[in-house]
Amino acid sequence: MENEILKKINRSDGFTVPEGYFEDFAKRMTASLPEQPWENEEEVRMVPRSWWQKVRPYVYLAAMFLGIWCMMQTFDLMRPHAGEYSPENNPVIAAAMNNDVFMEEYFDAASSIDDYDFYDELYSDGYTPAVHTGAQDKGASVSI
Repeated sequence: MENEILKKINRSDGFTVPEGYFEDFAKRMTASLPEQPWENEEEVRMVPRSWWQKVRPYVYLAAMFLGIWCMMQTFDLMRPHAGEYSPENNPVIAAAMNNDVFMEEYFDAASSIDDYDFYDELYSDGYTPAVHTGAQDKGASVSI
């Protein structure tokens, strides 16, 4: 069925190439071009490279890395900084977390939160026990 459709539609676009046209095309093309004076020179002249031509790839490489660094700084400025409210950056929060009376009253008032949710929230905010208890310096780990 597909062949019948193709037969009905004449797929000839009117452009044809004579037989054997591309077989000796390269030879005919080089024969028709005029000879240039530099083609017969045996000695190849090398133009000395300037200082800028030698240094340019390294300057471009440095510029590329500087651009990547600037892009990363821009993205860092656009993201919200959760670290501003972490206990190590805020002495009020650190003091409140170390005060057992405050924490008990806080959890009594917010009885809907259990220990798992509290620790989950701390870990999602970036809290790590080893950093806050000093266990990292001692080489020990703290499990909660």
